Amino acid sequence: MSSLLELTGLIAAGLTTFAFLPQVVQTWRSRSTEGLNLPMLAVLASGIVLWTIYGFGTGQLPVILANTVTLCLVAILLGMKLRDTLFGARA
Repeated sequence: MSSLLELTGLIAAGLTTFAFLPQVVQTWRSRSTEGLNLPMLAVLASGIVLWTIYGFGTGQLPVILANTVTLCLVAILLGMKLRDTLFGARA
C-alpha cells in the first residue's frame, strides 16, 4: 500500500462494489428480474466499462478492481434480464 489515501480508496471501492452483491444474490435466488430496469443496467454497465478503462489509463488500482468486480456482478444481472426480456421470464 503506497499511502493511506490508496487504502481509503480500496476500502471505498470494496464497500460500494459489494453493496451491489445483495441485489445479485436476491435476483439469482428468486430467478426474477421483474424489478430490474434493462436500460439502467445497460447504461450502468457502459459506465463501469469506461471507469475501468480510466482506471487502467491512470493506473488507479482501486478503480480497476472495484469496477472489474462490479462489471461482473452487473453482467450477471444484465444477462438474466436480457434472457427474461428476449425469451420470457421463467415460471
